[in-house]
Amino acid sequence: MPNYNQYANGNTLLTQYYAITHPSLPNYLALFGGDTFGITSDCGKCFVPAANLADQIEASGRTWRAYFQDMPRTCYVGDTLTYVQKHNPFMYFDSIRQNAVRCNRSIVPFGQLDTDRAAGTLPDFIYIMPNSCVSTDDDFSNPDCTLGLADGWLGGVMGPLLDYLNPRAASEPYLIVLTWDEGQGSHSCCGLPAQAGGRVATVLISPLVKSGFQDATPYTHYSLLKTIETAWGLPFLGHAADADNVLITAPWK
Repeated sequence: MPNYNQYANGNTLLTQYYAITHPSLPNYLALFGGDTFGITSDCGKCFVPAANLADQIEASGRTWRAYFQDMPRTCYVGDTLTYVQKHNPFMYFDSIRQNAVRCNRSIVPFGQLDTDRAAGTLPDFIYIMPNSCVSTDDDFSNPDCTLGLADGWLGGVMGPLLDYLNPRAASEPYLIVLTWDEGQGSHSCCGLPAQAGGRVATVLISPLVKSGFQDATPYTHYSLLKTIETAWGLPFLGHAADADNVLITAPWK
């Protein structure tokens, strides 16, 4: 994966970053809600009446939008052949899904990213999710769903995004996080159960992070949530408040 490795080698790679559990969905909920809410499967209708990062972002006066490849329409509930709801944590939170205006504004198909970038209206917080083939996850047994396909898609997204962000970086510094929901094994750290979600390669890209740096501090998805909340002065959700889930601080210049 030459594109991914270029970003990892030229920026900061977190070498001891761990997912919370298996399978996919509980990890997404943990990252954006601070908890798995007792969910242990990739269920389709296990919605939760809980506060989440999107709620906090809006309450702080900031904007957010989530872009999903192959999503049929805004605020879509359900799966298609290539779009899977379990990779869209926002739809599981009642405060988002049940508010039609809010949901249609913020949960959008991937093509909207080009429109927003061209118009100069990218929100403060962006979530980008490829389809199930490109994500190297669900359909990876499909011979068409190769690492090369995923890496090419990543390069195609990152190039225009960095072209947009870098000229503005002096006055509007940014952080891009490249990560996965879960790892291949059940490795654990940081107060998680002995069998957790495995180790995940996570890259931080920003003018504010060290170049060519590898951070071996043990982190979890809760650590990333905690770091976002700290950066924007937001209260900690759920396990982001736990002392075992430390702030990501070593990479910063």
